[in-house]
Amino acid sequence: MSQPVLSAHFASRKPSVIRAAQFEYKRRTDGVEAVNVAIGNVSLPMHPAMRERLRVLGTPEGPLADGVVKYSFTAGLDETNAAFLHVIAASGFDTAGLFSQVSDGGSQAMELVLLGCCGPAGSDERPLLMIDAAYTNYNAFAQRLGRRTVSVTRTLGEDGKFELPSIEAIEKVILDEKPGGLLVIPYDNPTGQLYDHRTLVALAGLCVKHGLWLISDEAYRELYYKGDKPVSVWGISEQEVPGIAGRRIGIETASKVWNACGLRIGALVTDNEEFHRKAVAENTAALCSSVLGQHVFAALGEVPHNELHQWFARQREYYGGMLQSLSSRLRELIPGVIVSSPDASIYSVIDVRNLVDDGFDALDFVMFCAREGHVDREGRALTLLTAPMAGFYSAPQGAPNPGRTQMRVSYVETPERMALVPGLFAELLEQYLARV
Repeated sequence: MSQPVLSAHFASRKPSVIRAAQFEYKRRTDGVEAVNVAIGNVSLPMHPAMRERLRVLGTPEGPLADGVVKYSFTAGLDETNAAFLHVIAASGFDTAGLFSQVSDGGSQAMELVLLGCCGPAGSDERPLLMIDAAYTNYNAFAQRLGRRTVSVTRTLGEDGKFELPSIEAIEKVILDEKPGGLLVIPYDNPTGQLYDHRTLVALAGLCVKHGLWLISDEAYRELYYKGDKPVSVWGISEQEVPGIAGRRIGIETASKVWNACGLRIGALVTDNEEFHRKAVAENTAALCSSVLGQHVFAALGEVPHNELHQWFARQREYYGGMLQSLSSRLRELIPGVIVSSPDASIYSVIDVRNLVDDGFDALDFVMFCAREGHVDREGRALTLLTAPMAGFYSAPQGAPNPGRTQMRVSYVETPERMALVPGLFAELLEQYLARV
């Protein structure tokens, strides 16, 4: 009797690098406890307005008092879209002329971007241009949808600074590959790099010159630790870049600044009405995003800007201190280690290239920690889960991958547990290097 056959796509699938360590760790049976900094699964409570809306959802004064939970319009509830524009405006950007569509987290917005800006293989092929290291899920979604990504690669210096490729290098890739859009992540995941306004203006100029969409993943807007105000593609004016209007797309999410990863609510925002209409049409097959999640996020639309500014400041204070502390401690414990500059978002990249030989593979080290490595701390056996960085680069086959010696750390555990990370990393690396 013949067996059903998996598609080639399914047969080739492996867990995302941000989940790989967790998958392996779940198989352990030795009672070792994991400090999981492999994925940006924020462990802080949501904004108070969202928590209050969650509390009252089904009560007599709540929006679902009658117990009926119908589909919303595909584009989402009006008040939820208004809330997304409200928080963009709170960051100081003009939202006049912007169109918002609620999505299932930022992830679904990414898929819609790939479908709307990039063509499949063939005469219409237009890949997505990324600046590596780039958030790995863009590659995963592109493969799922039959799209291609191309990239230019940043270099991590000994000082922990990521150097952006020159405009000339980016333009060469545009001319060679003819992409449909350029992705920027101004508060960068995974590197922690912060793009300044001047850089965004230069990249926007390239998009106008070559007819590209400018896509900005702004999941971490307001999580910046240098400078005195946020940056955004919505801050680029027509005076600075004539022709930029009508080609910008922003990705929003409830997950990070608002501490609501499991809410699975995001938005696709654009200043191009036709793109908006077509994106909504494409998404009608998905019916709508979680109505419960939409109602919870919509509560932010009622919070005055000055109160949102206080929330942003508290978030920056919380993360900024941990990033500085962990970076310094790692350098103290592991002479020669490179730790990315803590300028934005909630991530650091640790590079051990000065400490290992050419055969080192960060994925193998991460799997060692997940499967068998452990460190004793006050009567507890602990291990550390991180994300290997090779999957964040799109290095051509056969070319050196800078991520081979790099791991990403997410600042998602409590401050007390984050304080354990430098020591755990140092001891587990020592164990691994002695073993191999």
